[in-house]
Amino acid sequence: MTDIIFKPIGIIHSEHTEHENTPIQGIFNPSRGQVEVFEEFAEGLRDIESFSHLILLYHFDRATGKNLTQKPFLDGEKERGIFAIRHFNRPNPIGISIVRLLDVHDNILEIEQVDILDGTPLLDIKPYVYQFDHREEVENGWVDNTHMDDIGAWNATPKGLRDKERTNREK
Repeated sequence: MTDIIFKPIGIIHSEHTEHENTPIQGIFNPSRGQVEVFEEFAEGLRDIESFSHLILLYHFDRATGKNLTQKPFLDGEKERGIFAIRHFNRPNPIGISIVRLLDVHDNILEIEQVDILDGTPLLDIKPYVYQFDHREEVENGWVDNTHMDDIGAWNATPKGLRDKERTNREK
């Protein structure tokens, strides 16, 4: 099999500089950022301003390993298969995030609900289309409502979720 080589089309900018303090899912965090699309790809942004949400595909350039099992941030008790979680330590360190598009200035996209480290290489952008991307009757595997309550009630970062017992006692 031949190697697959991708060339970044831009850089994602955010306030997040450490894995430990970066939200694990953007939907629970209003964090803002920018997508800087390189000039040579800027024409590809035509008409993007008409979408409220975007799907960003990016390279986890600061992944710390390539694991087939990993303890997920939502459930630090049990290792799970890497393809059943969204951890960055994957055989192919590719990330995906859905972000809200706030504004477009030439080759800069203003976004929120950012769960991506600052300086992350952007591989692709796809518009989120509700009729294509929304699904009914979804089964969420091991990620049950308890896990969703945890994210909403505590700081939704790896550090925040690990410290959830301390946070819960303070209430």
